[in-house]
Amino acid sequence: MAALLTRRLPAPTKLDHILACATRAFYEKGYDGASIRDISRRSRVSLAGLYYYVHSKEELLYLIQRHCFSTLKARAETLLASGVPDPAVQLRLFIRNHLEFFLQNPEAMKVLSHEADTLTAPYVGEVAEIKRGYYRICRGLLEELKRQKRLKNLNTRVAVLSLFGMMNWIYTWYKPKVDPDADSLATQMAEIFFQGVLMSASNRAGRNGYRRRGRE
Repeated sequence: MAALLTRRLPAPTKLDHILACATRAFYEKGYDGASIRDISRRSRVSLAGLYYYVHSKEELLYLIQRHCFSTLKARAETLLASGVPDPAVQLRLFIRNHLEFFLQNPEAMKVLSHEADTLTAPYVGEVAEIKRGYYRICRGLLEELKRQKRLKNLNTRVAVLSLFGMMNWIYTWYKPKVDPDADSLATQMAEIFFQGVLMSASNRAGRNGYRRRGRE
């Protein structure tokens, strides 16, 4: 099975079409509710043709997740490499990139969120490593912000996971005709996040100082 992850895949155009159809099927019916036959009918590719490209429904989910997380991570790396080396500015770029990608791919984002724990070995390990790399980018920016602003009481792990929690579930409420576009949404969400981070670190520092004085 491990060899599956490195074998040569056919031309990407047909595979991209199949993955798009699989994404829509998983979006509408859930991974468990969608069958290979559903994907075959939607893509107009025979069952034999599907099995030429992939070995199983799980491999389809793996390829969807790998593509989305790899693309998201690569976009972030490119954007941050060309931006201003200021952690606050780079965090805003990171947030904007994340939201832009999610709003451009809402069906895939629902699938990623709902099927986060569906993959098994060996697929799950490769996807998890890509996700860890993406998480480390964001945490590294927060660690630099913590150092720069001297926010010694900031728990960067909690802050990063809270930020992802805020960003990842926008597909449940976002309405294009009502809510702002990606740039405006990123600006507002970044302000909420930064104010929360700075206020939380400041309040915690104040409480710790008060406790220390109380013991003196």
